[in-house]
Amino acid sequence: MSPRMPTAAELDEAVRLLEAGQLVAFPTETVYGLGADAENPEAVARIFALKGRPSNHPVIVHVVDGADIGYWTDEVPEAAQKLIDAYWPGPLTLILKRAAHIHAAVAGGQDNIGLRCPSHPVAQALLSRFKRGRGGIAAPSANKFGQVSPTTAQHVRDEFGDAVYVLEGDGVEVGIESTIVDLSRLDQGIGPVLLRPGAITAAMMAEVLGQAPLPPDAAAPRASGTLKAHYAPHTPLLLADAQSASAHLAALPEDARVAWVGRAPLADQRCTWVQAPVDAAAYARELYRLLRKLDKQGYTQLMFEALPEGQDWAGVRDRLERAAAAFAG
Repeated sequence: MSPRMPTAAELDEAVRLLEAGQLVAFPTETVYGLGADAENPEAVARIFALKGRPSNHPVIVHVVDGADIGYWTDEVPEAAQKLIDAYWPGPLTLILKRAAHIHAAVAGGQDNIGLRCPSHPVAQALLSRFKRGRGGIAAPSANKFGQVSPTTAQHVRDEFGDAVYVLEGDGVEVGIESTIVDLSRLDQGIGPVLLRPGAITAAMMAEVLGQAPLPPDAAAPRASGTLKAHYAPHTPLLLADAQSASAHLAALPEDARVAWVGRAPLADQRCTWVQAPVDAAAYARELYRLLRKLDKQGYTQLMFEALPEGQDWAGVRDRLERAAAAFAG
């Protein structure tokens, strides 16, 4: 089924607001983004203020299909062009050197910039109209900083009420944020470096580049969604295998209410079993919707069964590990 498209009037209103320095939430194939004119530092500051986001935590600039990437960066390495040709539009963010005329606000003060070309038709329709396709929209996920990302327009309204103009659009197909790969230090012999896993896996990038991306290093740029604790619900969350989950249950009060998201139920009457999706892509699509739903149901504890190893699961595993880290210790 094709995604619902906003009317021309709704798109025109979104463009008007963006060009006036206001915020607009819009769907991408990953999650809903909270957008502002990437070249307006005051507008970008409104994103940080509304989300409660630290000003040194960079955002990603979204561009239209076929955009002049050279406007945003002084250098487009061969590796970047290969990945663009292979995976744009799509859920892949490239970290490149920031052009001097682009304000550092979108980069958290760094000398690099995150660029992405989303594939969702609503995002592309908005980008093609904004500044006649020559602008960029800075857009982290449309939620309070560090909390569960939104995958529906209603999630955004639940988070911000009427504070943000929301473009409707079904068809958030990926469900977790984009893969982020750092290509800003290739001239130093460093990279590519995988900063955040997602639907575009390390193996997929290796097939294009002829080399696998390296894991993050101590000098890697700061990037969206890479803090140790992130993507967290309000209800405490534990990531565990079935055996350690049972041991944890034994230490909980008798009146505890627990949701267990796993492949099979646990033998404890306090547990409500939520059957986990069996494949990585389905799990990614459902993850944030499920976290938001469970968060509203009065549970004492959310427990998620540890995920399988393998690159296909790396993105979902990363999000759940960061969500659990918010409650560790």
